Amino acid sequence: MIAYVALSVASLLIAASSQVATAPVPSQAASSERLAKIEAAVASPSRTPANVVRDRYRHPAATLNFFEVDPGDTVVEIWPGGGWYTEILAPYLAAGGGKLYAGAPDWGRSGLAKLQQADAKLYGGIEAVDFPAFDSAAKRLPDGTADVVLTFRNVHNWRMGYRRDDKQDYSAEAFRQMFAMLKPGGVLGIVDHRLPESASEERERSSGYIKVSTVRRLAEAAGFKLIASSEINANPKDTTDWPEGVWTLPPSLALKDQDRDKYLAIGESDRMTLKFVKPTA
Repeated sequence: MIAYVALSVASLLIAASSQVATAPVPSQAASSERLAKIEAAVASPSRTPANVVRDRYRHPAATLNFFEVDPGDTVVEIWPGGGWYTEILAPYLAAGGGKLYAGAPDWGRSGLAKLQQADAKLYGGIEAVDFPAFDSAAKRLPDGTADVVLTFRNVHNWRMGYRRDDKQDYSAEAFRQMFAMLKPGGVLGIVDHRLPESASEERERSSGYIKVSTVRRLAEAAGFKLIASSEINANPKDTTDWPEGVWTLPPSLALKDQDRDKYLAIGESDRMTLKFVKPTA
């Protein structure tokens, strides 16, 4: 991960309309050596074949390269779920002397546990920490530890109050904790299902999609600065107005056999890819 100095990023910000702009050229070009190492991890035989099939929708090599994840970095993967990205990050960081943490609540660690049971050598070094950490008994990552924090398709869950009995939005607190985890100059990489800016508040709280402007507002309120956006994970076929929200599309296919071929032809959701930095001063 390249350390960023404090400078004006106005030319890199998304337009005032809050629509996603074409990704600007990074301040320092990603090295071909780093990309080659990421691609090697993506090609690792340790990956689950069903996960490999989804590379065409998730573009893992291009995404991790865009987020400038270097093999020697300390990385926190927030809510890794079944471990789709963990299967790539673990061998990549292990080969380069990096460190991987999994930030998740107790109920969100089953995927990591399965990976560790299947291959203790490859995944055993991944350390789990509580995220979000809401009480003093939680196991927190010490402040200023991480070079990179990554979260894939999770901000909408926090916005929806997912897994909270009161269904209250806890996204602001999640961003505050991610900010604290990072070293100054560290990168926060976010991929999430993109909702049109014209959509209603209700759709943002129920559809599984979220607006770019909302993610920016949350990140900037926590202290982050947006430095780049990318269309790596865009899907223009996704109109975002499906009967069961984003879960209508693959991989969930919430309607099961109803219009299955139609939704398979659309593919996975249209996604924003945003890179933020924790300022150095």
